[in-house]
Amino acid sequence: MQIPSKKKTIYPVEPPLRAYLRSYARELPLPTQYETLRRFTECTTLLDKHGRDTLWQTVIYRADEMREIHTGLRQTYGLLKASEESSFIEHLRVDRIDFCEFGNSQPFRIRIVNAYNDNQDYFYIKKADSSRIYGLELEHLLSPNRILYFVDRNTLVEEHIVGIPGDQFIERHLTDPGSMELRIAKEFVKFNERCFIRLLGDMRPCNYVVDVTPDFEQVQYRIRPMDFDQQCYEGRRSFYRPQYFKGNNPLVHFGMKHMDVQSMRQYQHEERSLISLRMRFERNRLAWLMDAMVREPLAPEAKILQLREELADFYHDPQFLSLGTMGQLVKHSLDSLNHMHQDVPFPS
Repeated sequence: MQIPSKKKTIYPVEPPLRAYLRSYARELPLPTQYETLRRFTECTTLLDKHGRDTLWQTVIYRADEMREIHTGLRQTYGLLKASEESSFIEHLRVDRIDFCEFGNSQPFRIRIVNAYNDNQDYFYIKKADSSRIYGLELEHLLSPNRILYFVDRNTLVEEHIVGIPGDQFIERHLTDPGSMELRIAKEFVKFNERCFIRLLGDMRPCNYVVDVTPDFEQVQYRIRPMDFDQQCYEGRRSFYRPQYFKGNNPLVHFGMKHMDVQSMRQYQHEERSLISLRMRFERNRLAWLMDAMVREPLAPEAKILQLREELADFYHDPQFLSLGTMGQLVKHSLDSLNHMHQDVPFPS
């Protein structure tokens, strides 16, 4: 099984990236900072409904700080859901604050409850890591999904990505009556391409969700990453291909069962064409993002050297060998893709 070589380094948000975030309204003053949430005084292990350790801890604050923290969290949720309109947050309450010390960004997960109907929602507050932010932004621009997040100084706030966690989907739902094995296999092929082209790594089943949508005749599936910590950080090329993670083997087997090589290549080509079109739609914004990204190493030098050699060998493209940052490797991968699909008509 592919695993990260060690816990990832946190890279600060540098001025070029911060200027980009400010221009596209991703940076704004937040009511609650990450370091404020670190001031908890007690914590208890959070168990799931089967009594198993979730690796999250529910945290508790001093009584004199609790009211201020909860007010700030409700206001933060209001920014995520309604921008400047905050009147609706009066009927919301913070039901629980959880902390995970094992994640690279050591996130806090906040559960918000609507007092009128007990509806629940979540959002996350994390350390602001520039490589994670690049991953979020590339997902927003180049995938079929949209991501809502904000940055303020060293704090990153993210919306909750809805779906069934990949490991739970594989364990409990993969063989459900009515599940469409071919559609699942097709989506996994496309997901595999999206990750590899933009170098998003560590897509073990616990790091993505499966969004299941009933259609008028059948069921549609979409695999969405929810962990962007390993955006272009590892040196191994295979680390960016979800197909090589042992936990994803059931999805790989679906593909072997239902698709021949020609069909698989067709779906790969479809996904690459769609990414190329999205790049053309967002050409100015993507160019600004890449201009910031190529200036940052985003990984230790040894990992950069290893990945550029493996990509040069895989693509038979010696230009990779002249690149010195992970951002440059991502940009060249995207530029190569765009060049291959210049014949794809641009929608009016």
